[in-house]
Amino acid sequence: MKRYLLALIILIVIIGGVSFVWYQNTHKLVLTPAVTIGPKYELIGTSVEGRKIEAYTYGNGPKHIVFIGGIHGGYEWNSVLLAYNFMDYLALSTTTVPTGLTVAVIPSANPDGVFKIIGKEGRFALTDVPKGDQSAGRFNAHGVDLNRNFDCKWQPKSTWRGNVVDAGTAAFSEPEAKAMRDFLLKTKPVSVIFWHSQSNTVYASQCGSGVLPETKNIMNLYAKASGYAASETFDSYAISGAAEDWLASINIPAITVELKTHETVEWEQNLAGIKALFNYYASSTRQ
Repeated sequence: MKRYLLALIILIVIIGGVSFVWYQNTHKLVLTPAVTIGPKYELIGTSVEGRKIEAYTYGNGPKHIVFIGGIHGGYEWNSVLLAYNFMDYLALSTTTVPTGLTVAVIPSANPDGVFKIIGKEGRFALTDVPKGDQSAGRFNAHGVDLNRNFDCKWQPKSTWRGNVVDAGTAAFSEPEAKAMRDFLLKTKPVSVIFWHSQSNTVYASQCGSGVLPETKNIMNLYAKASGYAASETFDSYAISGAAEDWLASINIPAITVELKTHETVEWEQNLAGIKALFNYYASSTRQ
């Protein structure tokens, strides 16, 4: 009797095991955990004080577009928040980036300058931003204006409004500028968009040989869609060593989008400009 009882128990265990395997194999949607597909993350460099300079890449198409915020750090903190808003938008769906495109975002190109004003690394909120003069956050920890440290008409001293600013000891002397340079040379984008504030204008780039036709196209597209003004030249004061102009010198179209103020993100306006670029490159044969 005991033998029969033992055999029955073994049979029940075997049947139970087979049933469990069958259930697993026929209910995979129930048992498989949800998978979140995030961007490709890349640490492209570090700042003077060792803070991370990061790039986040979405999509896998052959045409690369790069968006860069915060080259002027905490002085233009709203350009950093705009970049993070954009990243949240890109993360909503794998279909947000049109087929054929790859989009990279460098949200904070001058993290030391951001930290000087905000007191935080990485993401921050509007409530973290202090009132008062934020101009000291424009520069990196060496006191260099990073948007004067690139190789287009570089000079050791440049200007910002009526002020003389330090442009570094040589073009690309600063680790932040080197990080952006190396990433862009590796990526070979079809265009680069820099977010700044506060001129309410989309500016074209150039480095002594006129504006590239493709630069004019994307300047006008972004400006028309967003409602910002468009200008082929920045003539308020002389600038040397600007990042976007260096890109023009190596035939990469680049534009500077200047927000209206230092306090607003203007997300809907910029999203309209972004979508206009997406549609343009998605339908274009440009590689």
